[in-house]
Amino acid sequence: MIRFIVIGITDHPQPFFPPEVLEVIKNGKVFSGGKRHHEIVKSLLPKDAEWIDITVPLDAVFEQYQLSTLNSQLSTVIVFASGDPLFFGFANTIQRKMPEADIVVYPAFNSLQMLAHRLLMPYHDMRIVSLTGRPWQEFDRALIEGTTKMGVLTDKEHTPAAIAQRMLDYGYKDYQMHIGEHLGNPEKERVTSLSLEAVTKQEFAHPNCLILIGEHPRRWGIPDEEFVLLDGREKMITKMPIRLLTLQVLDLPHRHVLWDIGFCTGSVSIEARLQFPHLDIEAFEIRPECETIIQENARRFHCPGINIHMGDFMQTDVASLPRPDAVFIGGHGGLLKEILAKVLTVLTDDGIIVFNSVIAPKVSIDSHRLWDEACTELGLRQEPPTKIQLNDHHPITILRCRK
Repeated sequence: MIRFIVIGITDHPQPFFPPEVLEVIKNGKVFSGGKRHHEIVKSLLPKDAEWIDITVPLDAVFEQYQLSTLNSQLSTVIVFASGDPLFFGFANTIQRKMPEADIVVYPAFNSLQMLAHRLLMPYHDMRIVSLTGRPWQEFDRALIEGTTKMGVLTDKEHTPAAIAQRMLDYGYKDYQMHIGEHLGNPEKERVTSLSLEAVTKQEFAHPNCLILIGEHPRRWGIPDEEFVLLDGREKMITKMPIRLLTLQVLDLPHRHVLWDIGFCTGSVSIEARLQFPHLDIEAFEIRPECETIIQENARRFHCPGINIHMGDFMQTDVASLPRPDAVFIGGHGGLLKEILAKVLTVLTDDGIIVFNSVIAPKVSIDSHRLWDEACTELGLRQEPPTKIQLNDHHPITILRCRK
């Protein structure tokens, strides 16, 4: 069993370590860290020290750890990591890759702590989001949920300028961004506080991190008239009361991945994303003009993070997409049975499917009958329907089934 001693450091070119840590370094044989960490600590390492760079793929790095400890007959690897190794750090990676390993941690302040200290800002109420090698999902969720103080770990793709631009694109403009560059390095450290517009016009040295301060109110139920519509047709949108009831029938608080098939204006996807921002939402539509419509509506209602798939759903390769545990069929073009059959190939075992059937004299396809026939043929278990009628609109039956 390998023993890891993980030592946190800042960007200071002459790091300070307590005597206990200096003794650990003095008696070490196998060391590891990023190239930047090596430059900082190499003068402290023993002359015969072996250094293993932490690079991707990480599996190769851990193979080197095992090989080096085996060849040297020593079971200890000393790793240098930025800040607190248990704060989105390498100690977490060790626990995931080698859960049986013995780990000792000597932490330093992490970058967001140092930035808060420079700003004299209490940070006990700060929500932390990491964009380092990660997608936008959790950052978008924090915005939608109305987070007023957010600490963000960045990378070379998710830069302060890219983050500010995304926020502005979706209407989150009333925030101030505080950026810390090279924190801990007395020669290079810089802390800047700017508006989002100003941030988009500047470049910042890497590594950096940032704190966002601001406020954005949440909405609960979007009036239909505020949506951009397909060809201006009011009937081509799921009405707000039906939309909210449909989300309830989909049981979204307990779901993880929602597929919206036939999104049209995007009203269901957008409302679901705003109400339940933990969801991964995959939205499908065959009409090419709807792509611009959902994008405009998403920006209008401050709703980042919907994954849009254009084209015929029946011809779309869905094998690489996250498996849905909730599916809403908003449009089917007479292919309801075929769509249900395709959905069943990827639906999770506890997944549910919801479809709204309209009862109207001018509707040429009896969608409720198609639903009943498809459920019978595919062995789906139907649940009691919900019927609703708004004003003078035709009645709608909300249908739900499970495997």
